[in-house]
Amino acid sequence: MIYCIIVDDEPLALDVLETHLSQFDDVVVRAKCRNAIEANSILEKERIDLMFLDIQMPQITGIEFLQSLHNPPLTVFTTAHQEFALDGFKLDVVDYLMKPISLTSLMKTIHKVKARLEIVGSADKLDHFFVKADKKLVKIKYDDIIYIEGLKDYVIINLKDKRVVTLQTMKHLEEHLRGNRFIRIHRSYIVSIDKIQALSGQMVEVRMNNATKLLPIGKNYKEDLISSINSKRL
Repeated sequence: MIYCIIVDDEPLALDVLETHLSQFDDVVVRAKCRNAIEANSILEKERIDLMFLDIQMPQITGIEFLQSLHNPPLTVFTTAHQEFALDGFKLDVVDYLMKPISLTSLMKTIHKVKARLEIVGSADKLDHFFVKADKKLVKIKYDDIIYIEGLKDYVIINLKDKRVVTLQTMKHLEEHLRGNRFIRIHRSYIVSIDKIQALSGQMVEVRMNNATKLLPIGKNYKEDLISSINSKRL
């Protein structure tokens, strides 16, 4: 099953999309939300795989809301304005649905969502994944990852004995990282929890090539990091 929420300040838009989604036996609408505050409350309490998010909403726009989430579900933007398509690409959303949304266009979107979820699911069963680097596909073992650094449109995967630079977003790479073995500690850093040597103030210490590396902790990520570390304390 794919559990989703619909976020839109227009009641008619909520109802239309809910009606279309009812045609899919494997899609369940958990909630319809009129604003980002309602949606955030649902995301904190429920398992949500997919979010249909209107861009133009009062107080907090869909773009601002998505940017504020540490670990957002797969997201599909819904809007009546094409000029926001570039923002959707930068935020690595699954798709971009133009209003009024037709059942045909929604079917195509659901296919894309399922394809993305299959990638995540298959990654859970493997001990590695591949990325494109230096004009070839490079095998990355999860156990070898120390930390990952985001640099504009690139990510640098720092391994035990080398680093691999690949053209993709941090958000997209996060989808290939299994379960709770990795955690985002900063807008620009993801770290393997097992490779953390120490935590002090606003810094995480890891070891790489027999040297100590200090990584910054973003203030919006510290609470989740502390919670993860505490769950492993004796």
